Amino acid sequence: MVPLVQEIFLSFTRTSLLNPTHSTWVGLDNFSHIFGDKDFRRTLLTTFIYVIVCVVGAVGSGLAVALLLNKGFRGRGWARALVTIPWAAPGIAVALIATWMLNPDYGIVNRFLDAVGLGVPGGAILDSPTYALPAILATTIWQLFPFTSVVLLSALQSVPSDLTEAATVDGAGRWWTFRAVTWQVIKPTIGLLAILMTIWSLRRFELIWLMTKGGPVGATETLVIDLYSQAFDSKQLGSAAAIGMVGVVVSLIVVAGSRFVARAAEREAR
Repeated sequence: MVPLVQEIFLSFTRTSLLNPTHSTWVGLDNFSHIFGDKDFRRTLLTTFIYVIVCVVGAVGSGLAVALLLNKGFRGRGWARALVTIPWAAPGIAVALIATWMLNPDYGIVNRFLDAVGLGVPGGAILDSPTYALPAILATTIWQLFPFTSVVLLSALQSVPSDLTEAATVDGAGRWWTFRAVTWQVIKPTIGLLAILMTIWSLRRFELIWLMTKGGPVGATETLVIDLYSQAFDSKQLGSAAAIGMVGVVVSLIVVAGSRFVARAAEREAR
């Protein structure tokens, strides 16, 4: 609680990193300044896009992979082990691999895009305000989906086989069996994963910083990148703390909203 209380206090002061012991109380000026700044509003929009796409992409692709790995096929054990590699790798290693793959001179991604006629002019994907954010999103989902797939695979294995067999005997197709039986069992797990992915995406720093540092021209700048820049580049601890408080409020809204949805689902299931 002490760091949080200190951050709240800092957000109402003008404090320089070069002289942090001398603070001036400015009330809501830091919040007024950041919300009046169009660059911060763009950062807020980028953060929402980043979080939403990461959550949907990580949970959706994780569910698809989990459904495949839940089927019986030769080499399933190896496939399950290989899927976890991106999750097990450190964020720094994932960022370096992605940067190497996106290199305009020898990156395999550029060669593939050129081969299918979708190549980026100049090939510098991470230097493009249009393509940098999609590249960051794809890399983040690539790192996150192994975790969601492993968790969802565990949830799928808890689906009672007698219920799916009964649904099949009653003439239900694969889709209706999935919707009426499987989905109902794994729905709480998906809700929990959505909360975890949201919080992790809001906090994601090292991957974005190592790949683009929030650039080009702020195209990949999220709240945590902006917070770091305000604190260590601009040396403005007060503004950085105000941005951090915005992130805390967004996280609390997400948790409160998810609990509301979970309770509504429980009432519906009764």
